[in-house]
Amino acid sequence: MHIDILTLFPEMMTGVLDSSMLKKARDKGKFSYNLVNFRDYSENKHRKVDDYPYGGGAGMVLTPQPIFDAVDAVTNEKETSPRIILMSPQGERYTQQKAEELAHVEHLVFICGHYEGYDERIREYLVTDEISIGDYVLTGGELGAMVVLDSIVRLLPDVLGNTESASRDSFSTGLLEHPHYTRPANFRGMTAPEVLLSGNHANIATWRKRESLKRTYMRRRDLLDNHTLSETEKKLITRIKDDEKL
Repeated sequence: MHIDILTLFPEMMTGVLDSSMLKKARDKGKFSYNLVNFRDYSENKHRKVDDYPYGGGAGMVLTPQPIFDAVDAVTNEKETSPRIILMSPQGERYTQQKAEELAHVEHLVFICGHYEGYDERIREYLVTDEISIGDYVLTGGELGAMVVLDSIVRLLPDVLGNTESASRDSFSTGLLEHPHYTRPANFRGMTAPEVLLSGNHANIATWRKRESLKRTYMRRRDLLDNHTLSETEKKLITRIKDDEKL
């Protein structure tokens, strides 16, 4: 996978991209990235990339020319048909399912905006995906792009140490993940569940499934609306509801 990131502040990205799992993934050749300051593509003599909105109003709007030209440059260089992602609070809300979809794409281009917004022609004629990481507004698209980029790269083959880690994450199964415990079994009088120490894998699997459903039911009940429950899961949910009434 190759990722181009169009930004006015490339220095914001380097700390994240050159640290932790992302650095290890890049060093192993699992993905490559290119930081592009689209101000470098401005044809304005003062290298401006924004202008006042037609019709008046507060703030400045990113002009189409520098962004279109920057995208042309990175796509012609790679000779690919990338997914071009616009980070915007007006985009579709980002999900784990979207991360899994994008993890199969060979070439991604992120556009990180600033100011009041984008010239609408960027949205209409250039981008393939418009993504929001939540119902709030950030100063720029860089922080959102970092979140999306991290969630995608960790899904690439052999990036995580344990191949099952990503498939069991919260949201990957449509549910929140079950609780985890590790040594010591008794810490300051707080004990780990005995079933996890039993060595009985069938009982452990049942416990984990029940706790996953319970955590989802208690914290994110909305996720159950889009999750097709098996007969076993329906029975577990019934027990969870009965326990809640006690």
